[in-house]
Amino acid sequence: MAQAMKIAIVDDEQDMRQSISQWLALSGYDTETFASAEDALKALGPDYPGIVISDIKMPGMDGMQFLKKLMGSDSSLPVIMITGHGDVPMAVEAMRVGAFDFLEKPFNPDRMSELAKRATGARRLTLDTRALRRELSDGGQIMKKLIGTSPVMDRLREDILDLGQADGHVLIDGETGTGKTLVAHALHAVGSRAGKKFVLVSCAALEEEALAKRLFGPMQPEDSMLPAVEEARGGTLVLEDVEALSEPLQAKLLSFINEQGIPGETRIIAISNLQEAGKTSEDVLRADLFYRLAALRITVPPLRQRGEDILTLFTRLSEQFSEEYGCDAPQVTAQEAAQLLQAPWPGNVRQLINVAERAVLQSRRGSGTIASLLMSDHEDMQPVMTTEGKPLKEYVEAFERMLIDNTMRRHKGSIASVMDELCLPRRTLNEKMAKYGLQRSDYLG
Repeated sequence: MAQAMKIAIVDDEQDMRQSISQWLALSGYDTETFASAEDALKALGPDYPGIVISDIKMPGMDGMQFLKKLMGSDSSLPVIMITGHGDVPMAVEAMRVGAFDFLEKPFNPDRMSELAKRATGARRLTLDTRALRRELSDGGQIMKKLIGTSPVMDRLREDILDLGQADGHVLIDGETGTGKTLVAHALHAVGSRAGKKFVLVSCAALEEEALAKRLFGPMQPEDSMLPAVEEARGGTLVLEDVEALSEPLQAKLLSFINEQGIPGETRIIAISNLQEAGKTSEDVLRADLFYRLAALRITVPPLRQRGEDILTLFTRLSEQFSEEYGCDAPQVTAQEAAQLLQAPWPGNVRQLINVAERAVLQSRRGSGTIASLLMSDHEDMQPVMTTEGKPLKEYVEAFERMLIDNTMRRHKGSIASVMDELCLPRRTLNEKMAKYGLQRSDYLG
C-alpha cells in the first residue's frame, strides 16, 4: 500500500503555522509544525516520508540556510518556500538551490494544495524507487522473493548463493515467466558486487543499430547515459534475450570479455529466453561466446515442477491483490487446489500472477471460480480433475497445508482461533504444523 505522506510546516509565526496546517489537514494531509528551522532539522532525516513547506524570513537560521541544509541531506526532498511580497528574487534563488516551488504571500490556499499534491506525488515516487533499489541490493530480501520449499527451489537458492560468490560470467535459462531476471538480481545482490552498478539491457527490445550504441557506444553529447559496458564497469551487466544479438554484436561482446581478462572487472549475466522448440542458446550463439558466457549456468525450474509452492505462491499473490483492491482473498476449495497443482502453467509464475489477480477481481464481484479461470487458460483441462499420475494423498496434504497456513496467517498466529475455525484439537494442530514445517512465530504480528 502507498506510504502516507507527511507535510512539515516551518514558520516562526504561530498563526501562519496553524492556518497552513489546518487547511492541509482538511485536504487530507498529515501535518506537523515547527517554530524554527533548527527544530525541524532534528526531525527531518534523508528519507523523510513527505515534503516541507517553509517560510524564507525567519530569525536564527533563515529559510535559505534551512533549504541548503535540507538539500545537503536529501537533494530530492521537495521543499516549497513561502516568500513575502517583494522577495521574489530570493524565491527564484531558492529554486536554483533546489526548492520545489514557492508561494508568494498572501497566497491562495487552493494553489498551496495543488503544489502539495504535486510535491507529495513526486516524493512518493522517489521513496518508492529508493525502497526498490535497496530491496534489489539486499541479498536477504531478494532471496525471500524466491518463495517455496520444493526441492527444485532449495537447489535454486543454493546455486544462487554458490555462484553469486564466484567471479565467472553466468548464463541463466529456463522457460518464459519463471523469474530469470529476479535470479539475475539475486546473483548480483548476494555477491561481492552487491554495492556496485547493476545494468540491465534487453537485447530484443532494440534494433541492431540502437542496441550496438546502447551496449558499446559511441554516445552522442546529448545522451544522458554511458554505454552499458562503461556504465556497468566493476559491477554486473545483464543481457536479457542474449540470443537476439546479431553475429557482429556477438563478436564485439566476445572482444569486450576477452579484453577484460580473467576474472573480468565486469560480470556478465546472460539471460536466454529461447522459445523455438528444440533450440537452445548453444545453437544460436557462436561457440566461443557461448562457452565464455556459460562458464557458470543456472536453469530456473518451471512452475509445474514446484509442487506445493504453487499453492503458497497463489495464496501470497491473492493476499497482495486483495489488499490492493480492498476486498477479501478468494477461498480455495480442495478441488481448486488440485486443479492449481495439476495445471500445465506454460506461462509459469507470470501466468500464476495473472490468475491470482483475476481470481481476486472475480471474488470482489461475487462470481466465477478459480476452476473457470484455469479452464479459460487451458482449453484442454477437464472440469473435474483426477489424481492421475500423482497419489491422492499428496493432493490432500497439499490442500491441508495451504488451509492451515492461510488460517494461521489470517489469525496472526492465534492458535486458539485456528483451532476454533478448523475444529481441531490442540495436539492435532501441533502435529500437523510440525508435519508441514509451519512455525507459529512466522505468523505473529
